[in-house]
Amino acid sequence: MVRVKICGITNAEDAKNAVALSADALGFIFAESPRKITEIEARAIVKSLPPFVSCVGLFVNQPVERVKDVCEFCGIHTVQLHGDEPPEYLYGLTGYKIIKAFRVRDRSVLDTLKEYSGNPLVMGIAFLLDGYAAGKMGGSGTLFPWEIAMEAKRFGQIIVAGGLTPENVADAVTIANPYAVDVSSGVEKCPGKKDKELMKRFIAVAKGIQLPKYPE
Repeated sequence: MVRVKICGITNAEDAKNAVALSADALGFIFAESPRKITEIEARAIVKSLPPFVSCVGLFVNQPVERVKDVCEFCGIHTVQLHGDEPPEYLYGLTGYKIIKAFRVRDRSVLDTLKEYSGNPLVMGIAFLLDGYAAGKMGGSGTLFPWEIAMEAKRFGQIIVAGGLTPENVADAVTIANPYAVDVSSGVEKCPGKKDKELMKRFIAVAKGIQLPKYPE
């Protein structure tokens, strides 16, 4: 069953709703974004969550020590890197699970993935493939050809992101057969505020769960 990450969590209500709806992971953005959260806010949310929920801190081109300090303070054990961090940057994050994100323009992204997957010093990494939009490091809401994600699986665990919604996530899962899918704006009322019904539908469709049907 595909895993689901709800990214851009900014408040405890959305976090608890996502967990109750069977989200596997929650993403907290510590980079410039309409969904940016402070360390103090994130720590309070993380501490309120039940066991078996993975919390992910998202960073863009920040010093390794800064990343480690934030994660230690908040109780976060998975780091998502959305900038231009080279493979050697990851050496300083030993002890953390790592998601390295790439904006996909075309199949040339596969050559870049090879640089990371072939490095014996970079272990336990997953690759998040996001849609490309000029001037944005992530969260563009832009789709990319999911067939590329299918090809990318030979380099490691693949997470599909970018423009996913309850209406198209089934196609993404069918075509790419990814390890996980990642959604933010596709389940929001407005930037930073999630819609419970959209999260419910997205998670159910992604995981292939049959929602109950009620009479009209």
